[in-house]
Amino acid sequence: MTSPETSTSHPMTSAEDLRKRALELQLLEMERSEKIKAREAKKHADFVEDFFRKQIGEAERAVIKRLVMRAAADGKYEALIYSFPSTFCTDSGRAINNNLAGWQKTLQGKAKELYELFEEVAKPQGYGLKAMIINFPDGMPGDVGFFLTWEPPVDD
Repeated sequence: MTSPETSTSHPMTSAEDLRKRALELQLLEMERSEKIKAREAKKHADFVEDFFRKQIGEAERAVIKRLVMRAAADGKYEALIYSFPSTFCTDSGRAINNNLAGWQKTLQGKAKELYELFEEVAKPQGYGLKAMIINFPDGMPGDVGFFLTWEPPVDD
């Protein structure tokens, strides 16, 4: 008869070794999570910088044109052309959420520039612009969406 020590060719891993391994895996996961958070924070900081410091360029205009043309090709009468956090409005999106007159005055940065561009270029060509809150994380206004519209006029 064989003794327990000789019946197995592989000794059992100690509980201490398993705890160390679990801790190492947890630390690796925490590092990975921290890197993801840092990357997201950088992305957000870059977006904020772009939103408040830069102007709408040709690339963004081309994206808007493509979005409009794709929506029209799909038989739609509007296209979501831009979105941004409601916290970028001077009233955190309250006027837009409640569809109050003068909501345009709460716009800042690229949103304000885009609205001015709409007034100057698109509105004279018969387009409309709708601004609305497009999501409500935790029940609070999230992002504002700008929708360029080309609906046919309603006959009275």
